Amino acid sequence: MRQPTVVISPDSLKGCLPAADAAAAVARGVAAARPDVEVAELPLSDGGEGLVDVLRHVLGGDLRTVTVSDPLGRPTLAHYLVLPDGRAVTESAQAIGLTLLSAAELDPFAASSRGLGELIAQIGSDNDVHELVLGVGGVATVDGGVGMRDVLTKLPVPVRVASDVRNPLLGKRGAAAVFGPQKGASPSDVVALERRLAKLNHPVVIADHPGAGAAGGIGAMLLAMGGTIESGIELVLSLTGWHDVARTATVAVTGEGTVDLSSTEGKVVCGVLDAARPNGLPVVVFGGRVVPEGAAALAELGARDVVSLSGHIADAADDLYALGTTIATRLDSWKRAAV
Repeated sequence: MRQPTVVISPDSLKGCLPAADAAAAVARGVAAARPDVEVAELPLSDGGEGLVDVLRHVLGGDLRTVTVSDPLGRPTLAHYLVLPDGRAVTESAQAIGLTLLSAAELDPFAASSRGLGELIAQIGSDNDVHELVLGVGGVATVDGGVGMRDVLTKLPVPVRVASDVRNPLLGKRGAAAVFGPQKGASPSDVVALERRLAKLNHPVVIADHPGAGAAGGIGAMLLAMGGTIESGIELVLSLTGWHDVARTATVAVTGEGTVDLSSTEGKVVCGVLDAARPNGLPVVVFGGRVVPEGAAALAELGARDVVSLSGHIADAADDLYALGTTIATRLDSWKRAAV
């Protein structure tokens, strides 16, 4: 492939468009306005929803299906991707995700991470797999990974945890306090969950490790079992070869469903800005909804433009197509910043 002029690397627009579809819509707009322009579609994930789909879209591989337990112990199907190099990719949410439960079923005391242990065990028994990249977002559990540990006496293959959060296990920024309410915990439940997590008695070096609180404390348990925690977006940028593709590009385009202050902390948008900065690559950011404070923060991080889409789910693809045409007509005015 010739060196691209435009690199399109969005996250998914949750509940609206997968990352690959969002990238394709922008690419169609660029091509309509400037058919002479080379475009690279490299959708991204920060380790949460869509990790498997993104890496399959960019790298190919074999998608495989197994049966595991959902958060309440019922059988459910879970997918994992075996990349051509023998690495497997899956998401904790495949087995124990919030989306597997109805609102009435949310129960942070009953929900178990056992299904994730079953998923890791079955991936580890696959002779084609020598390493696992595990996304840990969107789970329904706050059991500190106890259910997972009950299935696994040890990790069957090296596990690299792709996390979009840096929260510790305990305290005001910990798994119970920050993520418990999303999983049905009341204020008094949070206190009880905190006590339960504290009883795991992880060494401070594990409990305080950035990302130990990810996925209801599963991050800490995986660390204790010998896994590693990495920035999800940095890991995905590396796996997709984003840095090489974008090295001589004229502009990069990224975005997500909601642009706010959280976009500056471990998310796809921030990751692209960080990756583009050393080479002075201009970055255009879009959001289905843009909070002014978030836009201002991203501008400080180097975003050349932060564009708000219409906000209507049905119009998202059309809005992104229009964004692509606008970017194409401005290509000759883009210049890399001095570095």
